[in-house]
Amino acid sequence: MADGAAMDLPLNDLGWVGNNPQAAAINELREHLEANNGIKGLEVVAPEEVDKATQLFHRDGFVAVRDVLSPSQLDYIRGGCDRIIHEIVSRDKNRTGNRGSHRYSFGGASLTGHLAHEPEWAMLIDLPSITPILTSIFGSGDYIARGGGGDFCLPGAVEYQRLHSDMNNRRLVKRPDGSEHTVGSFHDPRGQLTYRDLPCPYVCCNFLMADLTPTNGPTRQIPGTQHSHDRIPDLSEEPDWMKLSTVCPAPAGSVLMRDVRAWHGGTPNLSNEVRSLPNAEFFAPWYRERFPISMPRSIYDELSEHGKWISRYIVADRDEELVTGYREDLGNFLVNFRAPKT
Repeated sequence: MADGAAMDLPLNDLGWVGNNPQAAAINELREHLEANNGIKGLEVVAPEEVDKATQLFHRDGFVAVRDVLSPSQLDYIRGGCDRIIHEIVSRDKNRTGNRGSHRYSFGGASLTGHLAHEPEWAMLIDLPSITPILTSIFGSGDYIARGGGGDFCLPGAVEYQRLHSDMNNRRLVKRPDGSEHTVGSFHDPRGQLTYRDLPCPYVCCNFLMADLTPTNGPTRQIPGTQHSHDRIPDLSEEPDWMKLSTVCPAPAGSVLMRDVRAWHGGTPNLSNEVRSLPNAEFFAPWYRERFPISMPRSIYDELSEHGKWISRYIVADRDEELVTGYREDLGNFLVNFRAPKT
């Protein structure tokens, strides 16, 4: 259902639809998060600390790196997020979201599955500040851009998103119409190896548009789970320390670089500001999955030579016009959440 008023609202006034920010249970959870949320001893490294960033990434399955966006770059991508968030939310009066109430995937809402057709996201694919770290993580500068998207949660996202991983072994998945399609890439016909036994195949770089705080929906990451074969716990089974294992505090202009196999999930945004994490995604030189075409040739032509090389699989042909816009249902799918009682 459309929201005709959303386009004229300030960004941080888009949330708290249908939820009372001062409800007793929400105030109790907010106080609990303010007192306890955040990974203890979280290290946020500098861009020039390439070896340290790489070591932390391979140890924990993620690393936070500060100052990867200059002030002008941060303003630029913030402007893009503001525009796209308003366009998405104006189609969702009740803030149903596409990843739970008040919670949205940028790419999930897009017809291309990505936002590399937006110049602000194309900038994130070709940032010199993170190129040395990606090169070190993959052991080569020949890694491949998959696209870009990310997520945002509005104030009033009072639910926890279930812990999950962003990739899996190759398998058949049924569509709602009953047809099947293949997802994933890796498959060992011997049954001896899974994608979790491999070196890192896929890195997602989430860029912080605002300081991550205990109450504005910081991503929770469970360190060292990128190679774990354990079953990911449901919300009802998840211990409190995991719910509090969030990447905060961390300053705006930083990047959270994730091995997408590591367990992670969204947390409540009980603040009064939108928390958005636009991303750029990269495959290892040796890894392949489906590459949706998401970058027009006009944007591709403005990239550096390195940016063009890594984006070669996602760029449209010169005579190809991308169909952009938003999915009618904003790309909604069912996931598990836990909300405080009201």
